[in-house]
Amino acid sequence: MIHSIVTIIQVVAIFGCFSSSIYYLLCLWSAASFLRARKMDHSARPTQDLPPVSILKPLKGTDPEIYQSFRSHCLQDYPEYEIVFGIGEANDPAVASVEQLQREFPGVRIRLVVCPEILGANRKLSNLAQMLPEAQYSFLIVNDSDIRVEPDYMRRVVAQLLNEKVGMVTCLYRGLPAPTLGSRLESLGISSDFCPGVLAAQKLEGGLRFGLGSTMAFRRDDLERIGGFESFADYLADDYELGKRISERGLGVHLSDVVVETFLPAYSMRGFLSHQLRWSRGMRDSRPGGYFGLVFTFGLVWSVICVVTAGGASWAWMLLAMTGLLRLMLAAFMDIVVLRGRQFIRSLWLLPLRDFVAASVWLASFAGNTVTWRGDRFELKDGKLLRSAIERR
Repeated sequence: MIHSIVTIIQVVAIFGCFSSSIYYLLCLWSAASFLRARKMDHSARPTQDLPPVSILKPLKGTDPEIYQSFRSHCLQDYPEYEIVFGIGEANDPAVASVEQLQREFPGVRIRLVVCPEILGANRKLSNLAQMLPEAQYSFLIVNDSDIRVEPDYMRRVVAQLLNEKVGMVTCLYRGLPAPTLGSRLESLGISSDFCPGVLAAQKLEGGLRFGLGSTMAFRRDDLERIGGFESFADYLADDYELGKRISERGLGVHLSDVVVETFLPAYSMRGFLSHQLRWSRGMRDSRPGGYFGLVFTFGLVWSVICVVTAGGASWAWMLLAMTGLLRLMLAAFMDIVVLRGRQFIRSLWLLPLRDFVAASVWLASFAGNTVTWRGDRFELKDGKLLRSAIERR
């Protein structure tokens, strides 16, 4: 009986090794396609004047390097734009950084909006809904408070939105970690798991069907046609939901050639695992089919199981070496070539730990529907955060 169970586990593990290897090759192919498209995007120039843009940045508290991230948006080589910041409470710590920004850049239109109403469980969307009436332009960019960009960021992003068939432009990002284990694992996961998954989804689905919070550029008219920010103010994955709804209108979600930076908090291991579990349960709820399929991508885990169940047979070690080499190639190619990062060599030794943690979080994500966000606990159902958690505040 035990021998039969071990044999079954071994067969499943062998299948997992091969399915993971195929997935890694798919990600490499998708990344190569992205690089070819990036070269074309970068060489293209808009044939019409660039429209004025409102940048919307909802805030709550401070993030690492927050002022330098804000400052990068004031150094844009762009003809006309404004920045609208939104806070839920007038005494939010982020106010000091916004006021400093206004003093340093008096020539840039910068406004701070207090958003006291709670329109849904997702406070970010509540803020955005109250910030929108203060924005004066019809082209909008929403990005997270910890995003730092290059001076040509807006030109390159908005140029793609001039195509009437494109409803949203979004961007990949690289994570710059704090010197803690949790933060370094988070950064490694962004480059070696999350971004390859985005590129693979784009290739398999013939285009993106979701947005990324690092950048969401779209037209005000299209936002109004899908019901505005208020219509999905109870959703956890607001970037996914906004991109999905725009895509369902028959408009494309374009992945820009721009790669932005995000500065990661100094996560403890507990904080890192909590963040990963929230993200995993959100993804499980939004894209259940794709999320379940991740079980066939944990190549290092499957190959180690194979070595153990095979009693250390030479063929199992060879399978481990093959799977590990492909995994290493993908992680290195994504970080160094695609994302142009600087962290991979220093974090290389953490890759096996990252993959085993990812598999453990994947399993744990099926053990419940509770997520913790900004210190509050919510029940996740059909992509929505239940309002009962709001009422307990």
